[in-house]
Amino acid sequence: MSENTIEERVPTAEISDSIPVKYTSLQLKEAGTIEKITYTSYDYFGDGAEVTKEANVYLPYGYDESKKYDVLYLMHGIGGDENEWGMTGINSRVKIIMDNLAYFGDIRPFIVVTPNGRSAANHAANGSDYHSFYCFGQELRNDLIPYIEAHYSIYGEKDSEDYELSGSRDHRAMAGLSMGGMQTINIGIGECVDLFSYFGAFSAAPTSNTAAKTAEILEGNELPIHYFYNICGTEDGIAYASASAAAKKLPEVCDQFAEGENFLWQELPGGHDFNIWYLGFYNFAQIAFR
Repeated sequence: MSENTIEERVPTAEISDSIPVKYTSLQLKEAGTIEKITYTSYDYFGDGAEVTKEANVYLPYGYDESKKYDVLYLMHGIGGDENEWGMTGINSRVKIIMDNLAYFGDIRPFIVVTPNGRSAANHAANGSDYHSFYCFGQELRNDLIPYIEAHYSIYGEKDSEDYELSGSRDHRAMAGLSMGGMQTINIGIGECVDLFSYFGAFSAAPTSNTAAKTAEILEGNELPIHYFYNICGTEDGIAYASASAAAKKLPEVCDQFAEGENFLWQELPGGHDFNIWYLGFYNFAQIAFR
């Protein structure tokens, strides 16, 4: 057995309350790569001026332009930016988890994009009005997704003149921590259900739409929601109340969600931190694109 081999390839991942060590151990033999990209967007929160935005892109090991890949858009919190998930180098926890889930055959490899969720000229961490988070749906639809689909090998007839983003919604997921969880609920489900079919909210922020609001928004929706996963720490004084109000009882008020079928609320001891958020990512990565 090679010294770079962690252990024999045996799929063991499951939705759990902790991440097994084998999925957090640095994978050297079959490791994916991370690219830093820039793309053109606009100051949707301000005067609409052209803005250069930044994002990080994880490509799985053996990324091949002749194949097609699903894409997860993974959002940060109010005090972070495209780097908050740490997807910047070989020791990235997101990258290591993805590498190992793929290595052991627990998931079909997919692309992960961590963008900056502030749609404003001043989009530095802690550098702009938080209301710019609420404009991100326009950037997603008009700028970021088209850029990713023009530069990477994803599902969809992107070269066709009549190509519509909604045609490949089954191959897109959106998830995020705290304010990024709010964006997943308010924007992903609330505004862009035609673009995404898998959703994950990790400690969703206090301004997240309530379950009743989401039910109202989705009334009459005929597009299948394949899964909505939620996680929050019970000692999270910032988000537990809001995340609970947003999702815990959602299947009771909206017939588009069914516990155990396309919905999961997970709570466990923990605070508003990456102990919960990385676990959420690990669990959601197994759920998306199944």
